[in-house]
Amino acid sequence: MSTTTSSERTKLGYGLREEEGEDFWLFGSLLTIKTSAEDTGGLYCLIDVEAPPGVGSPWHVHRDEDEWFYVREGEFELYVGDAHLTLTAGGFAFGPKRVPHTFFGGPTGGKMFVGCGAKFEGLLRDIAEPAPQHVLPPPPEGPPDMALLLPLAEKWAYDILGPPGPPPGR
Repeated sequence: MSTTTSSERTKLGYGLREEEGEDFWLFGSLLTIKTSAEDTGGLYCLIDVEAPPGVGSPWHVHRDEDEWFYVREGEFELYVGDAHLTLTAGGFAFGPKRVPHTFFGGPTGGKMFVGCGAKFEGLLRDIAEPAPQHVLPPPPEGPPDMALLLPLAEKWAYDILGPPGPPPGR
């Protein structure tokens, strides 16, 4: 179920159930915006990510924004700089700006909150597909279209360093 954001609701406070928020499909995962840049006056966003096993983000760098990860269910593999982390429910990781990182679902997949600056939401809206319902998308048919992705990442101060999955060479 998608819910539209409104700056009015943030003046009063609001709550969302697990399936509520604005849903997108990206790289084989379901991403749900729980708190948007509009909600926070452009300061940050909070995204709920559900990823199947082995599915996640490209190896990338945020030039201007930190990012944090909190696993709610299942397991995720994260690479932050030279560190390789396996996190289960309750696990937390921090990715400072300008440090390469990536994540992907563990053996059974998982759900986690991802918090970062508002630029990520702009990138998400440019590259993701609005989800018609709150379900995982069909598996990707191939790797992301880098010719499309790279200029959009540049626009939002992101550098894509490799495809989804572990960093190149690991």
